[in-house]
Amino acid sequence: MKRITMKNIRQALLMLVALEIIAISINLFYAPHQVAAGGATGIAILLEAAFNWNVSLVVLVINLVMLVLSYLFLGKGTTLRIMAGSFLLPVFLALTPQVKVVNDRLLAVIVGGAIFAIGLSILYRIDASSGGTSVPPLIIKKYFQIKPSISLLVIDGIVCFFNIFVSGTEAFILALFSSVITSILMNYIETGLDRKRAVYIMSNEDLAEIKIRLLQRLEKGLTVFAVTGGYTGVEREMLMLVVENQDYQDVINQIHAVDSTAFIFTTPITEIHGGQI
Repeated sequence: MKRITMKNIRQALLMLVALEIIAISINLFYAPHQVAAGGATGIAILLEAAFNWNVSLVVLVINLVMLVLSYLFLGKGTTLRIMAGSFLLPVFLALTPQVKVVNDRLLAVIVGGAIFAIGLSILYRIDASSGGTSVPPLIIKKYFQIKPSISLLVIDGIVCFFNIFVSGTEAFILALFSSVITSILMNYIETGLDRKRAVYIMSNEDLAEIKIRLLQRLEKGLTVFAVTGGYTGVEREMLMLVVENQDYQDVINQIHAVDSTAFIFTTPITEIHGGQI
């Protein structure tokens, strides 16, 4: 029997929190304004608006169908991974009251999109899922080699498009806008909000002085690479250091104070793991 660890408990609690966050975004922001921004919850919102069907029950039925498809086409492992979220999300949707907390539709989809992104990002972080329309893209990838992100975009786009027939063109535009907000925020949340920059430096004559100046100024380590010029074939050294965004301009100023013609290029960094060497 597999032993339950603190990590398992922590992941289970995070999953519950994430699913409730998603339920809040649906029941307090999307559903009251009849805006369906994709996914199983989007289909449920459309059916509620058109036929007054219960959102949580519709999501449960869709998730059950998706679980069957997952078992038939993706196997037992994938089905077990998405099973908990598939059953729990409808429960949270049923327990969370559907209340219009914001009267302005645009503000509702902005806030709802942001909240939805937080919940979904937490699920992705712990390798969990709320089920629903995440299953068909995996099946399409397995049999047709199409990226899940592309097929999921198409599915969500179709759901968004049906807003036109149920809630009007405005709802369709708001649904697309909300999807963009969710996508952008998820990208930032998943890759970390603590952004840094990697700075690479080369100098013809003053690299040693630049190195000393940066070490004294920043009190941080840096890395020295041995590089060879592709055109000249000359071997030389290149410095690389990672700096906080607020320290970036100071680093550039220190380099230029030594060599105003130094070669510098910078790349953004979203995450760093491990220590310095």
